[in-house]
Amino acid sequence: MHEAAPVNPWVALAYLVAGICFILALRGLSSPETSRRGNRYGMAGMAIAVVTTLATHHIASPIELAAAIGIGGAVGWMTARRIAMTAMPQLVAAFHSLVGLAAVLVACAAFLNPGAFGIAEGGVIFPVSRVEMGLGVAIGAITFSGSVIAFLKLNGNMSGKPIMLPGRHVINLGVLAGILGLVAYFTQDQAPWIFWTVTILSFVIGFLLIIPIGGADMPVVVSMLNSYSGWAAAAMGFTLHNSAMIITGALVGSSGAILSYIMCKAMNRSFISVIAGGFGAESGGGGAGGEKIDRPWKRGSAEDAAFLMKQAEQVIIVPGYGMAVAQAQHALREMCDKLKEEGVSVKYAIHPVAGRMPGHMNVLLAEANVPYDEVFELEDINSEFSQTDVAFVIGANDVTNPAAKTDKSSPIYGMPVLDVEKAKTVLFIKRSMGGVGYAGVDNEVFYRDNTMMLLADAKKMVEEIVKALD
Repeated sequence: MHEAAPVNPWVALAYLVAGICFILALRGLSSPETSRRGNRYGMAGMAIAVVTTLATHHIASPIELAAAIGIGGAVGWMTARRIAMTAMPQLVAAFHSLVGLAAVLVACAAFLNPGAFGIAEGGVIFPVSRVEMGLGVAIGAITFSGSVIAFLKLNGNMSGKPIMLPGRHVINLGVLAGILGLVAYFTQDQAPWIFWTVTILSFVIGFLLIIPIGGADMPVVVSMLNSYSGWAAAAMGFTLHNSAMIITGALVGSSGAILSYIMCKAMNRSFISVIAGGFGAESGGGGAGGEKIDRPWKRGSAEDAAFLMKQAEQVIIVPGYGMAVAQAQHALREMCDKLKEEGVSVKYAIHPVAGRMPGHMNVLLAEANVPYDEVFELEDINSEFSQTDVAFVIGANDVTNPAAKTDKSSPIYGMPVLDVEKAKTVLFIKRSMGGVGYAGVDNEVFYRDNTMMLLADAKKMVEEIVKALD
């Protein structure tokens, strides 16, 4: 049973310290240079919050708690050891689903036994607690089912293409209106059918919101689901009367929403359409396929690329999801080290939505120990391409496509892109000329006179370039 201990000022102080640690963690994660420190603050804050909660609430026997912590810690350790960096997006989606499911289970437990949570009197749940419970179970269920679909798409178990249901917007709005109406009615009547109907409808709408979204929009989906998981945790914090959960959930929810808004601007998406679901689907993006440009193109070899970069004064590297799939970041770092030994200036240009989750490319480059001062965001480096000898694009397509600036009919029109075409020479690593990218749009840079296509697996090609540089 859940029996809260008497109010203790030391408990409030411990939760306050934990909250400060979480804020410092977010601050640290805002920059690659301080991200490790931010992670340590987050771990410390969570440890303080968990220990304080366990010490002040009788939840289970010490042996049961030790067993649960041991099992969870072992699973987490094994997962961290086994999961490759390329699988990190789907791992994050899976974690979000667990947060959502936890919120649903807590809400169900509170509804079935409200007396144990101190939210009822005489078997009648307090109206304000019904609001918290209804919102918590709704947001949690949406987060769970939406995250499961995101995981399946990212992991390749489900097609990354948008799955369009007829009349989906009407269906989505109808289900959302039904959920909100039932939550409002739940404050007046705690009949079990209302609570369980809200739960089932929320699982359904989470599924409906994510299946129309294509692979190209997955970074925003992951960020948005992160925000949902935070709000679900905050709602359950009110039900459990736990200030640490409220603070943590609010921080995660608000920071996730801000990040989603920033990424929507980077992709020229509407923030409102993200919340409604199915954004970007009208234009057939997200891997829906597109027309290939039938034009002559120039193919190069590893030796050609090595010669051009060795003679250059500055090379800008543009990594994309293809680099992640090939796990080419270590070979890329070795190539850049050799170029720097030849006196070549090397910089990395990162697009906000390159990869499959926020910061995906930054994480991969950090894993390869790429110096932080060589990594630049789009707005900080875009002006340098016109003075650059070589733009080396490794596995990126949509984020370098000038159609975003010139073609109003393009699904990526208006999205800020890296101006690689302005470099004197563009070296483009791509598996083949057959693909058109996740947005379903061919890239006209492939066919320009200053572009040389390097068709091969990204890691294999970079390794061959390294040999040629020797």
